[in-house]
Amino acid sequence: MYAPFCHSLATKKFIHRMRIGPYQLTNNLLVAPMAGITDLPFRRLCRSLGAGMAVSEMVSSDSTLWGSPKTLRRLMLEGEPAPVSVQILGSDPKKMAAAARINVDHGAQIIDINMGCPAKKVCRVNAGSALLKDEPLVQQILESVVQAIDVPVTLKIRTGWDFEQRNALTIAQIAEQAGIQALTVHGRTRACGFSGEAEYETIRQIKQEISIPVIANGDICTPAKAKEVLEFTKADGLMIGRAAQGRPWIFNEIAHYLATDEKLAPLTPDQIANILRGHLEQLYSFYGHHQGIRIARKHIAWYSKTLPGSATFRKQINNSDSTTQQLTLIGEFFAQRAENGGLAA
Repeated sequence: MYAPFCHSLATKKFIHRMRIGPYQLTNNLLVAPMAGITDLPFRRLCRSLGAGMAVSEMVSSDSTLWGSPKTLRRLMLEGEPAPVSVQILGSDPKKMAAAARINVDHGAQIIDINMGCPAKKVCRVNAGSALLKDEPLVQQILESVVQAIDVPVTLKIRTGWDFEQRNALTIAQIAEQAGIQALTVHGRTRACGFSGEAEYETIRQIKQEISIPVIANGDICTPAKAKEVLEFTKADGLMIGRAAQGRPWIFNEIAHYLATDEKLAPLTPDQIANILRGHLEQLYSFYGHHQGIRIARKHIAWYSKTLPGSATFRKQINNSDSTTQQLTLIGEFFAQRAENGGLAA
């Protein structure tokens, strides 16, 4: 198996044991909340491969959804390394406060508030990044949640609704005054979606103006980029999302590079296969075989995409209908890549 990063190496200024409220993280690298991806198996895997904390998929503050299988599964936090951070989504201060209390009762040790999601269905109900257009409501929500619970509350935002309404600095100041204990900023507006390049100047400005920890997010996909973003923004930490899809060991890679200025050797196909098999076993156990097989398909595609022959392999995986078949196909594919000397990019 791929050895986890040794935190005793973390002696350089770019990697440190970040603190959120009473919680001392093992480092300053966080897993971003991603709907349909950062479930409990994925969060645990990323933590084992070098992440200092992982934030859950967003949980709606709409109480009519709390009994749904999807929401109940998102409330399952058993076996997750501390501190356990759960993200909540909504636009009503009272409902958000109630959602925060329920998640704390289920084991959340940190509550994160989503004001960054750009999805149309979320913004249509005035939640996610749509809230950035209503600064008084932002203040009401933050104050209501902070006052409702006795655990740290954090916030994730974008730089604004669009280029004409980039008000992240104002939102950051409101957040600090409301008692928010850490702020993550994705370097794009809602209008940008995930297109174009993230900009970090706004994150740099925010870091200069507030005293709570600031976490940079957006396009951090290599160890060198991680160091560059930390150097430029002076942020306290980094949050990584899409770059960890099919590559959860990126946290080890970044942590090692920040601590030593040296890159780890690329993983071999055998090492990738071992991590993937462990991930799939957790998915099958968590979701059950029927649903686990289907959820596994996208992860398998991400793990294999840098290797030769991955397109044909994905078609085979998408037609697989049993855990045994999936695991057999994975074993054959990665064994062949190992024989041919194929390495991950």
